[in-house]
Amino acid sequence: MTDTTGARTDFDRDGFVLLREYLSPPEADEVSANIQRFVDEVLPGAPENTAFYEDPADPSTIKRLQNMADLDPWFDELCRSDRFLGLASELLGEEAVVRNQQWFNKPARAGAVTPPHQDGFYFMLEPNHAVTLWLALDQIDEENGCIRYVRGSHRLGIRVHQPSDVLGFSLGLPDYGDEDRALETPIHAQPGDLFAHHCMVIHRADANESDRGRSALGLVYYAGSAKVDDERAARYREELFARWKREGRL
Repeated sequence: MTDTTGARTDFDRDGFVLLREYLSPPEADEVSANIQRFVDEVLPGAPENTAFYEDPADPSTIKRLQNMADLDPWFDELCRSDRFLGLASELLGEEAVVRNQQWFNKPARAGAVTPPHQDGFYFMLEPNHAVTLWLALDQIDEENGCIRYVRGSHRLGIRVHQPSDVLGFSLGLPDYGDEDRALETPIHAQPGDLFAHHCMVIHRADANESDRGRSALGLVYYAGSAKVDDERAARYREELFARWKREGRL
């Protein structure tokens, strides 16, 4: 198992940390196999907001699945395991709470950009203290849309967000500029590598212009001390999904 010594220090300083070979290749393959099983067996009967598509008319262009642990026992067990929940607690410095599990995908030649944003703007927490564990399931680099973190941006507060045209990422930073790009760190990864980012760190990703897919599993954990405005968050999601449905984007 990967040595996590020093991970909390890097996470606190930079807003993210990369843990190489957190899962072995066979373990990463098992995760990918269960994602495919979820798509084949669970998704047909799941709520309509479980999946987002690059092209709603093409089922092969899934760009994101969400709430997977709520719908499938295998993923529920995975996100509650000490290997992931324990790591989240270690990085946050307090007991972590399972919040969501998502599959992020950029299909070859079809995966759109991910606009610069802070997850905390969506989470609506007080304090804004949460972590996403991002498990790479493909080889990931600049060609197929690697994540780019703005190092240290988690310590500078929430930035202004405005509506985005990117389905699944409804809000982004309108003032993202050269100073932000100068601090970007592109994350290259192999299947089984894991990187964790704080909900306040700014990050983005380019489109996938390669002939390779870019797949990763994201596990979201809130700090136990963080409180969410559930009514406000539910209202936001309901309005958002209604708009996307009217526009034919779901």
